[in-house]
Amino acid sequence: MLTCGYGETTAFTTLPRRTASASHGQDSLAAHFNGTPSRRLEAKEHVFCEGDTARYVYRVESGLICTYRMMPDGRRQVVDFAFPGDIVGLGANREHSTSAQAIRPSRLRCLPASTLAEAMRGDARLTVKLYEALAEELRAARELLLSVCQRSAAERLAAFLVALVRRNERRDLDADTLDLGMTRTDIADFLGLTIETVSRTFTRFRAQGLIDIAQCTAITIVDREGLEELAAGGGNPSD
Repeated sequence: MLTCGYGETTAFTTLPRRTASASHGQDSLAAHFNGTPSRRLEAKEHVFCEGDTARYVYRVESGLICTYRMMPDGRRQVVDFAFPGDIVGLGANREHSTSAQAIRPSRLRCLPASTLAEAMRGDARLTVKLYEALAEELRAARELLLSVCQRSAAERLAAFLVALVRRNERRDLDADTLDLGMTRTDIADFLGLTIETVSRTFTRFRAQGLIDIAQCTAITIVDREGLEELAAGGGNPSD
């Protein structure tokens, strides 16, 4: 079991109890992170590691976090990526079952899990928001399982890009411009591919007019319908 414990034992100020009016007009879950201590991480620095006691829940304010597990043979399986506004550490019981690491310099808000549990008892909206967040994590986990088990390399990468496009839409961002933030290795470890396959597939997508690549992490979606068709298994599945 991988353990590091960095930051999980850091003492944070306990939040004052909130009244119903304190979060009026705000997202109930986001409101509980307002004013909590922040933590800055450099690239490759861990938020927590597998096996650490789950004392805090984190909201990404800036940067990019990946959660992953190490296999017994040393391979890494990236489980998810957390962008600004996303919550990290939900669903942990007593110990974290995954590790969370900053891919780029990041800043997080840190909310004690005990404070969150107490707040849930008197805030029905917060409970609903947490349910929705956990449901989204479960949906993403099922999508990853489908990708790794059934989709071709091209279909996996197309589905990954389409998911980011739709995420941008939900956040009222430019849907056709993706700042990936992660490396080809990170994407490969997420999709269960090799870095060579990921790089080769990106090159083919550009040649087919599906995307444009300004930099390694800057992707412009040129043919969204084509990507969506490929992600659904209706395009050319060859690797």
